[in-house]
Amino acid sequence: MKEFFKISEVFTYFFRKKDPNRPHNFSLKAMHTVNKISIITFLMCLMVMLYRLIMRNL
Repeated sequence: MKEFFKISEVFTYFFRKKDPNRPHNFSLKAMHTVNKISIITFLMCLMVMLYRLIMRNL
């Protein structure tokens, strides 16, 4: 069950070093950009939902 909730992989996705063996093309770069945008959007939505939950219960 712990394997499903590894948050460290999400954060290391943003701060990893460039791998020289990884192929460099536009499609791959665009895919990683979209992935980063979607992760940031998801985390922001989670924060808004938690904020609303906390404010509703006060």
